[in-house]
Amino acid sequence: MADEVIIYTDGACSGNPGPGGYGVVLISGSHRKELSGGFRLTTNNRMELLAAIVALEALKRNGTVVRLHTDSQYLVNAVNKGWLFTWEIKRFAKKKNPDLWIRFLEVYRRHHVTFRWVKGHNNDPENERCDILAVTAAKGPDLQEDLGYIPDNEGTGLI
Repeated sequence: MADEVIIYTDGACSGNPGPGGYGVVLISGSHRKELSGGFRLTTNNRMELLAAIVALEALKRNGTVVRLHTDSQYLVNAVNKGWLFTWEIKRFAKKKNPDLWIRFLEVYRRHHVTFRWVKGHNNDPENERCDILAVTAAKGPDLQEDLGYIPDNEGTGLI
């Protein structure tokens, strides 16, 4: 399909919580774009989710048909099994990362997104590239502050 955009995403965290990063590869026909960013203190799930958000926000036209590949079962299951929409109805009560889920839903609803889970570290070239981008970003010299990350008493990021 000519108008379809293929996206690969990955998140990484050294420690959980710890320094983290995300990596994105967007492919549309012969065009390719890579995106990444790193944070001083965050979690792996936040980076997995942020990777998908950043990728979808990078799309220039609303209504784009997207096939998003990720090794994050957290993300794929939340959407494909409908959990996310129940969390939304309940205003994300007792759920982690509500700030990112709200941001995700806003951009997700602008497009026609199909999620594909890929096994991580299984020689998928684009998934491996995203992993390199995410890990490299997490080790960067100018890491951002993840303003939405709020550690709980056990350091799991549960708000």
